[in-house]
Amino acid sequence: MTINLAGQRVLVTGGNRGIGLATVQQLARAGAEVTYTARTAAGAQAAGAVARGVVADVTDRAAMAALMAQDFDAVVNNAAIITPIGRIDTVPIEDWAQNITVNLVAAFHVIQLAITGMPKGGTIINLSSGAARHAMEGWSAYCAGKAGLAMVTQAVHHEFGDKGIRIFGFAPGVVDTGMQGTIRASGMNPVSKIPRENLAAPDDAAHGIAWLCTPAADVFAGQEVDVRHEAFRRAAGLPIIA
Repeated sequence: MTINLAGQRVLVTGGNRGIGLATVQQLARAGAEVTYTARTAAGAQAAGAVARGVVADVTDRAAMAALMAQDFDAVVNNAAIITPIGRIDTVPIEDWAQNITVNLVAAFHVIQLAITGMPKGGTIINLSSGAARHAMEGWSAYCAGKAGLAMVTQAVHHEFGDKGIRIFGFAPGVVDTGMQGTIRASGMNPVSKIPRENLAAPDDAAHGIAWLCTPAADVFAGQEVDVRHEAFRRAAGLPIIA
């Protein structure tokens, strides 16, 4: 399926590696003008000439407000961390709180800024996870943050869906990224035991995110969708998983 996003301006947070970088590249191939954030100058060069990289930490509210003062047609809330990984009685509360700060509070701030900058409507895609619905050993912070973000997705749809804001929660599946390397190293819960060769490449997730930026995805607005689900794959033009 060919995706045409010509004329759209799209922001991807944490777009310098993994699913974020694959999404930046897919959006650019679809004709979008893409901006992405990275925490380092090197990261801001990761996509080369196909997109504009900006050094900005999503937890830096002033930096994000300045960046998003320009209008975007779509925003992909991708930046996230998995740590701390550990049982509830052992993880430092400061690390647990930092996970919520990045994965939920900063993501909520991006949503606020996006809505303000979209007076005529636009698209917001929150990177979700199966962890938003199912508790995993060692991931109490990550699960709580993603579950909270899933509820924010519903709240935004409830409050702004009739004002032209299209919002989606998008679960990309178990993808071969740096985050998965951290998960494997932890040795905790079944996800850490998945052999690397069995992990998905980020291409399908990137295609799905780009497709959600098109009007064809309106039927999924306000929902949590999963790239592995047959109905979504058929709609997005992805091959069905056997």
